[in-house]
Amino acid sequence: MDTTNGLEILQHNLLSEVKAFFDSAPPLKDSNEVSEKLKEFIEGFSTSQGDGRAERVVCVTSGGTTVPLEQRCVRYIDNFSSGHRGATSTEYFLKAGYAVIFLYRRGTCQPFCQSLPDDPLLEWFEPTSESNIQVREQHAKAVKRAIMKHHAAVADGRLLKLSFTTIFEYLQILKQIAMETRCLGTHAMFYLAAAVSDFYKPWKDMAEHKIQSASGPLDMQLSQVPKMLSVLRKEWAPLAFCISFKLETDSRILLEKADMALKKYKMHAVVANELSTRKEQVVVVTGNEKVSVRRDKNHPGDDVENPLINLLLERHSTYIEDSDI
Repeated sequence: MDTTNGLEILQHNLLSEVKAFFDSAPPLKDSNEVSEKLKEFIEGFSTSQGDGRAERVVCVTSGGTTVPLEQRCVRYIDNFSSGHRGATSTEYFLKAGYAVIFLYRRGTCQPFCQSLPDDPLLEWFEPTSESNIQVREQHAKAVKRAIMKHHAAVADGRLLKLSFTTIFEYLQILKQIAMETRCLGTHAMFYLAAAVSDFYKPWKDMAEHKIQSASGPLDMQLSQVPKMLSVLRKEWAPLAFCISFKLETDSRILLEKADMALKKYKMHAVVANELSTRKEQVVVVTGNEKVSVRRDKNHPGDDVENPLINLLLERHSTYIEDSDI
């Protein structure tokens, strides 16, 4: 078989799988609202520089997708992702002047909230009278700082937050974002830090109601989620700068798997991180280099996302410059 024809057949089959996934998925309840928010947000950055070029906009995905096992869902498959990487990275992108679309799992970490106290929310406050409350003195600075920074980003129109829970919601919204950001060309970036399910239960194959335990042992076959990264790169946002993540528990196969993902999905970079050390160091894998990025231990408040985002900003700038030649 001719190599070109073989690749075309594989791409055609993938697109058919993707179409089947979206056709069978439950419709996104607030699809029109999400679309309107995206258009309004992106419109302000498409030609906002003095020379008519688009500003830089990054879509940061964060947290993990769930896989419902029933249509009226009681049980679902989940993963451990807290969304810390995505939330922290969003802060650094904003600091660097990027506008950010933050696509996050409901209930996971939020930007500017990393320094907030771990105490339960109600313990942050205390009553001052029968009808008034105030933030406790020991928490006041952290809470004020978080509120001010978040408000400033949203008020300046540089932060748009969109939420998901299921694999169906996540991929439908991601597609909308990609299609809307196409007008930004190379100035768009996708920083895909969300932990996306590899397997799912097709909606049409789910029980409508709660699966009954009286039925005996549960024997369930899951389908593989189509490889959307490839479609994102080739079809949805072909000019955008795309970074994906590869997490493994076995350090011996981590870089090999990251290399495979880079080539298979045509990513511009893959961030390889091992589960046990992911908060201390990562390796950024590109077509011609592997760069180790570490947290600066001499600065207790620093984290690995700081040097990681700085490196990716440099690579994005180079990508834009090379594309303009």
